[in-house]
Amino acid sequence: MNSSQMLITMAAMALLSMIILRTNSSFLNTSEVLINSKINIIAISLATSIIEEAKEKSFDENTSNSPVSSTAGLTTFLNLGPDGSETRVTFDDFDDFHNFAFVDTFVVDSLLLGFFNINAEVDYVTIANPDSAVTNQTWNKRLSVTISSESMTDTVRMSTVYSYWFFR
Repeated sequence: MNSSQMLITMAAMALLSMIILRTNSSFLNTSEVLINSKINIIAISLATSIIEEAKEKSFDENTSNSPVSSTAGLTTFLNLGPDGSETRVTFDDFDDFHNFAFVDTFVVDSLLLGFFNINAEVDYVTIANPDSAVTNQTWNKRLSVTISSESMTDTVRMSTVYSYWFFR
């Protein structure tokens, strides 16, 4: 084998090495994107679950058993949250989720995807400006759920507005 054939062989080996490295890099990036997507979907599912669970409850502690015809009959802004010794299992109204926080874990295919910090806040809002909390009672409450984790690159924030309607 002469020197020109040796140089061509070395160039071919170098080219093959670069192609293999680039392919492996692409596979690793794809795997990372897939894992991040799974983690974000789990976070969105957790937030949606909290929102759906809260919407199954009464609008207010004072509307559980009888209707209220004035906003003055609703729980004050300062008293939002669980009553006494209520826990998640015994929550009976929407605003019991105010200052609700817990940590959840998810395991998929024997792989721990991380710990999810879940925080919820309930505020009174107006229809004219549902993004800003107000301190007076209104017929509308907003639940904001925040999910964060060391495994996630972003924080998931979801919110919903729950309104009180009473039909006679």
